[in-house]
Amino acid sequence: MKFCKKYQEYMKGQQKQLPGVDFKRLKKILKKCRKDFESHQDHDGQSCPHHCPVCDGTFFPSLVKEMSAVVGCFNKRAQKLLELHLASGFRKYFMWFQGRLQKDHAALIQEGKDLVTYALINAVAVRKILKKYDKIHYSKQGQAFKSKAQSMHIEILQSPWLCELMAFHINLRETQVKSSKAPALFEGCSLTFDDDKPSLSCELFDSIKLDIDLTCSICLDTVFDPVSLTCGHIFCYMCACSAASVTIVDGLKAAEPKEKCPLCRKNGVYEGALHLEELNILLRRSFHEYWEQRLQTERIERIRQVKEHRESQCRAFMGV
Repeated sequence: MKFCKKYQEYMKGQQKQLPGVDFKRLKKILKKCRKDFESHQDHDGQSCPHHCPVCDGTFFPSLVKEMSAVVGCFNKRAQKLLELHLASGFRKYFMWFQGRLQKDHAALIQEGKDLVTYALINAVAVRKILKKYDKIHYSKQGQAFKSKAQSMHIEILQSPWLCELMAFHINLRETQVKSSKAPALFEGCSLTFDDDKPSLSCELFDSIKLDIDLTCSICLDTVFDPVSLTCGHIFCYMCACSAASVTIVDGLKAAEPKEKCPLCRKNGVYEGALHLEELNILLRRSFHEYWEQRLQTERIERIRQVKEHRESQCRAFMGV
C-alpha cells in the first residue's frame, strides 16, 4: 500500500478530526507545477524557477500552515496527558473531581502511543512530500525547507513534548515492571550511554531514529533540572539562567529577547522555555548518587542568589 493511501486511512480512522498534512492535495500542486514549467519552452527543465508562483504562493505556505496545526495539536494533547500523570496534592484531587484521573497506567500509555503515532506519521508525510518536491524540481529546496521549519519551531520531531513522552514511557515502564505488562509506547525506547554520556534513544518506524543528547553543553555534565528552550536545545535550568543573564529568582521569562541560545545562537528562545518534568524524574531515578551531589551543590548556589536578591531589594527599598 502506498504511503499516501495509508496516511489517508489513518487520518480518517481517528475518532476525533485532527489536523494533518493534506498529502493528496500537495501532490496535485506539485503535479500542476511540473506541467506548468514543462510547458515553458524557454525553461531548461532542470530546476524550478527562483520565483515559481505555484511553489512560493501555494505549496510552501500550505505546508507551513498544516505543519503548524499538527505541532500545535500534538503539543496541546501531550501537555494534557502529562498533566494527568504528574498531578499531585490538591491539583490531583481537583482533577479527580473533574473526572480526568479515571485512567489507569495502561490507558495513559495507550493514549501516549496514539499521540506518538500521530506525530510520527505526520513527520513521515512531511519528509516524503518534500522529497517528492526535490525529485520533481531537480532541486534541494525541499531539504532547505527543513531547516526553515526548524527555525520556525514547526518540526514535530523537535518538539520537547516528544522527549517528555519518551521519558514518560520509561517512567511508567519502570513503575509497572513488577506488575502486569503495559502496552509499549516506543518499541525500542531506552536511556543509553555512550562514553558515559547519557541520551534518550528510540527506534521508530520508517527508518526514523531519535537520539536526544542529555549532556548540558554549558556545564558539560548530565542535565540537572532540565529545561528545553524554544529552539529545542536542552540545558540545566541554572545553566540556562546563567546563559540568559538572569537569576533563578527572576526566571527565564525575565530574559531579554536579545539573549541567544549558547548552541544555535538564536535569540528570543528563553521566554517560552519548558521544564522537562518527566525527564527530570527519569534522570533522578537513573543517577541517584549524582543527583544528590548536584542537588547539594545547587542548593548552596540557589540560597546565595536568593540572598543577594533580597539584599538588593532591601537596598532599593531603603534608597541606598
